[in-house]
Amino acid sequence: MKRNLVKSLWVVSTVFSVVGCGGGSSSNIKEEILPAEPLSTLSQDLKDAITYMYNEEGLAHDVYLDINNELIAKDDINVTQLYKIATNSENKHIEWVDELAIKYDLNMTTYDPTLEPYSKEGIGDGNYSVNHIQDLYDLLYKKGIKSKKDALEVGCMVEVVDVKDLEEYIALAVASNATDVLKIFNQLIEGSYVHYWSFDTALMNMNDPDDPNSGCCSVADEFDLGLDFCQPNYPKK
Repeated sequence: MKRNLVKSLWVVSTVFSVVGCGGGSSSNIKEEILPAEPLSTLSQDLKDAITYMYNEEGLAHDVYLDINNELIAKDDINVTQLYKIATNSENKHIEWVDELAIKYDLNMTTYDPTLEPYSKEGIGDGNYSVNHIQDLYDLLYKKGIKSKKDALEVGCMVEVVDVKDLEEYIALAVASNATDVLKIFNQLIEGSYVHYWSFDTALMNMNDPDDPNSGCCSVADEFDLGLDFCQPNYPKK
């Protein structure tokens, strides 16, 4: 799961001033400026990882909401897992990665696979400037709107894609000692684990609650993504 983010300042400060009154006297609390977290030295690969994850988290948000909305309109089926994860978690994930891009003043238009500029406001329209992300969205959307079962299978697929990419990007952050980026990527991967098990449980309840392989382990790699969607070793919370 690389558009041009709107540039803005990354400043964290707190100013306290108190002016006393009475007797012509005044007292002031010294102004305090909270230091911003220091910048890490990012490799180009790690910068690219930040921009890519922005698109990938956007894909998760968009495809979950879009599939659920279509199923409601077409068959009056509400896949609550899709809606809750998109509106509660994926919105936060997008914001976290966006903050990293702002902090490092990343110019997405210089990233080679990026075809056109983009902004945070573009999230939600199902259109992407990265060809791979666009192709993946189109495939997953067409599958997900077929049925509730297909929609839940899409959830398994998206989260495994996220984990695979994040494992690679976390290694890049460790190699660069980029603790701020590592913190965000670790939060993202932990979220993907939680979401994976949510979809797994829902699928098992639909298929066979007594069969541990009836959840995400029942999902086939029908798009030849080269991924195994059966991940029993993902951490559980």
